[in-house]
Amino acid sequence: MKTSIYLFILSTCFVAGVSSCAKKFDLIPPDGIIRENYWQTKEQVHAAVIGCYASLMDGGSSATTRGPAETFFIWGEIRADMVTPSLGTRAEENEIFNISTQQNNTLVDWRPIYNIINYCNTVLDYAPSVLQKDQTFTQEALNGYLAEVKALRALMYFYLVRSFGDVPLKLKSTASDEDIVQLAKSTQQEVLAQIVKDLAEAEPNAVTTYGDVRDKGRITRNTINTIQADVALWMENYPAAIAACDKVIGSRRFGLIASSAAWYNTLYRTGNSNESIFEIQFNQQKLNPFFNMHALAATRRYIAANRVMDQIFTTELNLFTGAPDIRSNGASVRAEDNAIWKYIGTNNEDMIAQADSYTHWFFYRYADVLLMKAEALAQIDGRGSEALELVTQVRNRALAPEATNNNPDITNKEELSLYILEERAREFAFEGKRWYDVLRYVKKNNYSNIAYLQEMVAGIVPASSVRTAQAKMLDYNSHYFPIYFYELQTNKQLVQNPFYKQ
Repeated sequence: MKTSIYLFILSTCFVAGVSSCAKKFDLIPPDGIIRENYWQTKEQVHAAVIGCYASLMDGGSSATTRGPAETFFIWGEIRADMVTPSLGTRAEENEIFNISTQQNNTLVDWRPIYNIINYCNTVLDYAPSVLQKDQTFTQEALNGYLAEVKALRALMYFYLVRSFGDVPLKLKSTASDEDIVQLAKSTQQEVLAQIVKDLAEAEPNAVTTYGDVRDKGRITRNTINTIQADVALWMENYPAAIAACDKVIGSRRFGLIASSAAWYNTLYRTGNSNESIFEIQFNQQKLNPFFNMHALAATRRYIAANRVMDQIFTTELNLFTGAPDIRSNGASVRAEDNAIWKYIGTNNEDMIAQADSYTHWFFYRYADVLLMKAEALAQIDGRGSEALELVTQVRNRALAPEATNNNPDITNKEELSLYILEERAREFAFEGKRWYDVLRYVKKNNYSNIAYLQEMVAGIVPASSVRTAQAKMLDYNSHYFPIYFYELQTNKQLVQNPFYKQ
C-alpha cells in the first residue's frame, strides 16, 4: 500500500493533553533526513509520539478530506440500524446504506488508518536509536513512548480487522510515496494475534497516569486494558475480557458521571471527564468534522433512524411511565427532526455554532468497561446475576425507564446477551460502535445469531431489496468492506474480498 510522505510532528506545546497549536506541524522530510538528522534527542521522540496522536485529528472539518474520526463514525454506524440518510447524503454513502458497496467507493479507503499505523511504526523503528545519542533519555522513558505507539497501532489494526476482515499487517515504517511495500493480506486471526501481542508488550511499560488531562487524550495502562477487553470479546475469550475489565475497575480512577443538569456538558461537550478513558481531544484550533455531518437540515448527511426514539428508547411508551432516559432526546438525538445531537449540542436544547465544533470523539468510556464485562460474564455459567448488576449500574445513571427493562433470565445466555446489546445501543448511540457490537453478537458461537442481522437489514433497505439484502448477509464475507480499488492497483499482492470479486 502507498503511505504518506511525511510524519506529522507536533511543533510546540499542549492543550487538552495533545496540542495548543494543532494547526502548526513541522513536516519532517522523508528518507535520509528522517534517519540521519531527526532522531537525535528525547524531545524529538516526544514530539514524534504526540504527532501520532495529532494524526487522529487529520481531516477535521474539511469538506474535501476524510480524517480518522469521520472514518470511525462511518465504518461503525452507517451499516447498522441507528443512522439513516438525509438531504446531504452522498451517493457513496447510499451504497453502504443499501448494502451495495462497490470497490471504488472512497469511504472504504483505509489509508487514513494505515497512515497512523505508519507514524507509529516510524517511532518504533527510530526512537530506540536516540538512547545512544541523548544521554538524558532513559530506557524507562523510551519504553513508555513505545508502549503508547504499540497500543495505538493495535487499536488501529482492531478497527481494520473488524471492518475488512483479512488485511495487510505492516509492522515496519516507510518514509515516502516512492517506497511502496507489496504486502499480501494476513488472516484476521494473524492480525488479532499481533494486536494481542502488541498490547501485552505495551501494558507493563505504559504509564498509569500523566497527572493531568493528558490521561484522556493519550494512552495509559488503563486504555490498554480497555482495548484488551474489547479485543478479547471479539475473539470470544471471555475470561480474558473479564480480567482486563477488572484491571480498569480496580484502578479506581474512573466512574459514571451522575445524572444532573450538567451531565451532557460534562460528559460530551466538555470532555475529559472522570468517565472518559480515551478520546480525541478536538479544540477551538482543531475542529471535529461533525458539524458538517449532522447540524444543518439542508446539508446534513445523516440523521437518526426513526427506530432510535420509537424502539431503542421506546419514547411513546415512556410518555405514560415517567421521565425519559436522559440519553435520548436532547442527548443522543433531537426528537423533533431526528438530528444526531451528541456532537452538535451545547446542552439539551441549544445547537453549537460551526466555529465551536470541538466536541470530543470517544474511543472508550467507563460505561464501556462495565458493559463489556457484563457481556463476558453473560457467557459464563453461574455469573448472569453479576452481569445484570453491571447493566443496572449503567441504566440507573441514565434513569432508564422500565419500558426498556426486558428482565432477562439470568440463566439464559442469549436473553442476557441480547439485553446487553440493546443497552449498548442506548449508551453508545452514534459513538461508532453499533455495527461492531451487532457483528460481534451475530458471529459468536459460529454465527448462531445470523437471523438478528437479517432482521436488521430488512429494516434498513427499501422493501424491494429486502430479500436480496438478507441473502447477502448469509455470506459472511459480506459483513466486511471491499478493498478499495486503488490499493488493488498499486499492490498486486492484494486479493479482493471474495464477496466483491467481479
